[in-house]
Amino acid sequence: MTSRMTKAVIPAAGLGTRFLPATKATPKEMLPVVDKPAIEYVVEEAVSAGLRDVLMITGRSKRALEDHFDRNYELETKLAEKGDTATLARVQASNDLATMHYVRQGEPKGLGHAILCAAEHVGDEPFAVLLGDDLIDPRDPLLTRMIEAQARYGGSVIALMEVAPEQIHLYGCAAIEPTDSEDVVRVTDLVEKPPREEAPSNLAIIGRYVIEPAVFDVLRRTPPGRGGEIQITDALRSLALGDGGGPVHAVVFRGRRYDTGDRQDYLRTIVRLACEREDLGPEFRSWLADFVAKEMAQ
Repeated sequence: MTSRMTKAVIPAAGLGTRFLPATKATPKEMLPVVDKPAIEYVVEEAVSAGLRDVLMITGRSKRALEDHFDRNYELETKLAEKGDTATLARVQASNDLATMHYVRQGEPKGLGHAILCAAEHVGDEPFAVLLGDDLIDPRDPLLTRMIEAQARYGGSVIALMEVAPEQIHLYGCAAIEPTDSEDVVRVTDLVEKPPREEAPSNLAIIGRYVIEPAVFDVLRRTPPGRGGEIQITDALRSLALGDGGGPVHAVVFRGRRYDTGDRQDYLRTIVRLACEREDLGPEFRSWLADFVAKEMAQ
């Protein structure tokens, strides 16, 4: 792991329209996955990869994100007085998880623009970007592997995952060539949400990036792309095609990924993780088996 890399950027300024009305006043990143907000899993992943300096790109009505990673003295005092040390420990876990920083995006100009908002904080070192909709199982340390790949190959590293060809239009897509590492490929081109017949592969970009700071200069001159927004895919394509800043490689991820940005996948994620919990799993699995059996019998 490169010692230069210490910072993670988490864009969290989106409106969460797919989860309305739940996200009318609550950030989508604060929706619970079992008993922790989704954003806490993402910060934990960054910290596990050695990145304890975390910048969150927020927007209007996102104050709950800052509050969650801050102390709640009144609540902690009440729990301590009750002697509920187990709950107190869970509440305090997010307080010192990382050194948290926040900056507002201001205008919703796209993911590329959100990342550009991190330029002053990041400075001239490589940094990681973690999207809050994607949860990566801690048993499959994708980000750590990406940091290792960046240290070896230089430039920027993205994460790719195979998807069904009929789903590729939902993602950024990569054209690739092999390297001497089985799980690392060199990216030769990128296309944002291509029609199936125009996609160069079925390798989709998922929400993890390790990026050279040269991307900021590229983003500053990148015009709005698909959807009228500044796309990070377009900026990384420029780097991949030789626009300075080194090559672009990708780790092809074959581990466990949970998409909490889709309502169906969000529900599946909660069920999967609840079933695996030692404190919840046995009773919940028993209830779930009975429930499914009754549903199937109808």
